[in-house]
Amino acid sequence: MSFILLVILSPVMVIAAVCVRLGSEGPVIYRAQRVGRGGKVFSLYKFRTMRPDADKSGQGITTANDERVTGVGKWFRKLKVDELPQLVNVLKGDMSLVGPRPEDPRYVALYTEKQKRVLDVKPGITSEASVRYRSEEEMLAGADWETAYVNTIMPDKLRIELEYLEHRTLWSDLRVLWRTAVCVFRPRDKAEEVTS
Repeated sequence: MSFILLVILSPVMVIAAVCVRLGSEGPVIYRAQRVGRGGKVFSLYKFRTMRPDADKSGQGITTANDERVTGVGKWFRKLKVDELPQLVNVLKGDMSLVGPRPEDPRYVALYTEKQKRVLDVKPGITSEASVRYRSEEEMLAGADWETAYVNTIMPDKLRIELEYLEHRTLWSDLRVLWRTAVCVFRPRDKAEEVTS
């Protein structure tokens, strides 16, 4: 499926790559270190949406109105175009189409034993939690954004992921894929997203 999607979306990805190159200097692809199945760290691929030195000049999470995000990057992040290279991660076997979103190692280190159960499966390009928290960046505003993420948002996302995994089926995965596609074109209120 990932190979078929790569073929179908290749024209979009070529255009996206050109836009990144024309929008700012630096590499087209950004490799982020994330934790996958069994706690294995792997390189997650994304179209670069920030300045080349962004990972050295700020936090590991993108917050509201993050000045490191490029003009092209803002649109890519809104439309989730930056996530398309992760189809290569799926093809390589590091990820699946649907599964808990892979997290930065520094935050995985804070997981409880129960929360670490999300590492029993391959991470995904999308998930139930990522659909509900699709406007997460807007929630991470203010000087105390990291406390809000660690104490409120991250635990709730992990709760959603674990509940989903308990009842996961092929049809539920297809539903998440469909909802993800719909979300790109139909923005909703943040409170509605989290509770839906």
